[in-house]
Amino acid sequence: MREIRCDLCVIGAGSGGLSVAAGAAQMGADTVLIERGAMGGDCLNTGCVPSKTLLAAAKRGPVSDFAEVHARVHGVIAAIAPHDSQERFEGLGARVLRENARFVGPDAVEAGGVLVRARRFVLATGSRAAVPPVPGLDAVPFLTNETLFEQTALPAHLLVLGGGPIGVEMAQAFRRLGARVTVVEKAALLPKDDPELVEVVRRRLEAEGVDIVEGVGVARVERAGDGVAVAVEDGRRVEGSDLLVAAGRVPNVEGMGLEAAGIAFGNRGVEVDARLRTTNRRVFAVGDVTGGPAFTHVAGQHASVVIRNALFRLPAKVDYGALPWVTYTDPELAQVGMTEAAARERFGDAVRVLRAPFAENDRARTEGETEGLVKLVVGRRGRVLGAGIVGANAGEQIALWCLVVAKRMSVGDVAGLPLPYPTLSEAGKRAAGSFYTPTLFGERTRRLVRFLRWFG
Repeated sequence: MREIRCDLCVIGAGSGGLSVAAGAAQMGADTVLIERGAMGGDCLNTGCVPSKTLLAAAKRGPVSDFAEVHARVHGVIAAIAPHDSQERFEGLGARVLRENARFVGPDAVEAGGVLVRARRFVLATGSRAAVPPVPGLDAVPFLTNETLFEQTALPAHLLVLGGGPIGVEMAQAFRRLGARVTVVEKAALLPKDDPELVEVVRRRLEAEGVDIVEGVGVARVERAGDGVAVAVEDGRRVEGSDLLVAAGRVPNVEGMGLEAAGIAFGNRGVEVDARLRTTNRRVFAVGDVTGGPAFTHVAGQHASVVIRNALFRLPAKVDYGALPWVTYTDPELAQVGMTEAAARERFGDAVRVLRAPFAENDRARTEGETEGLVKLVVGRRGRVLGAGIVGANAGEQIALWCLVVAKRMSVGDVAGLPLPYPTLSEAGKRAAGSFYTPTLFGERTRRLVRFLRWFG
């Protein structure tokens, strides 16, 4: 068996693994990258890129030929693919093995007849679509994000199991493209987000004709003629032509010989500490396989932490305190830091909530996009604990508040900031400024102004 010795071996060429491999190789580390599937992983091939391309196509409305949408989605994937390709990474200096990797000891991995021994390893194997234990699901055809974007025909009636970000994004996209859509969610729609902001998204989905069944579980799934039917626990039955399962993610930990390497793992992923080290100190893990927040930008943050630890012996730690997340519906819903509920649970009555509706923002009025608001969660002395935005371009607007939360800034830092007029970002500034309204325009200020009159 051929043997390779290197500084760093990265297993998985998705977002996290590619970021680690690119950084390490360009910094001079002898790097081996192993990937058994498509380069670019879930984000490029079955996740962020195709879903956002589909959403963009859906904004143009119903289509007469869904095959054109399919071609557009795969055209964008193909355009981005060279950046994640084997050729590019070999050009950066990494050795790329397109094989399945399996640990055969605490310091060695076998991949396609090659034994790789490395000073450090990085697990970046990502996750896959979860399949819930719904009776009858194993007996009907269904789609996940891994097969959805291969469809060349528009579903007549798409049933979506799961009302999280993937479920609601695809529900709105397919409804706008011309399909009937029903979403079934056991909890509430977008259960991890602020309910006040979610309500704006819910109203838009319902106004566009998406049927939403929430707060009730699925009793069973069964065939219905050429299609499929979902029976919910309250007795209702919904029939459709196609079924999309969007019920969360499962970390990829099977079949890699983690036991042989002394790496602890479970159903929620590989166990890691704050430095992203596994129970085998030679091995780090990044991205979805850690069981943490399943976002591409989290995988990128993980990569930075691991490079500092693995290459430079710096005790860098991951910090989710200023983690942003966006649901790319129309209107978009973006959040960073604490929600109102989380802040009140921790700080109680010390929390203040500041709001600014887009209906009072001049740019929103000129664009005819007045639905939504900025919501700030503020602690003692005006420190911003979290921010939520629901409205047009919320994902772009949240960037300012990521900085504010990360740097532990106060509303005063934004309230006094000059911003261009007219822009949607002024809504956030207006919300921040409202923190001072009771004091600034109160009786104490009025008395001060009257007093100062005496001095000319």
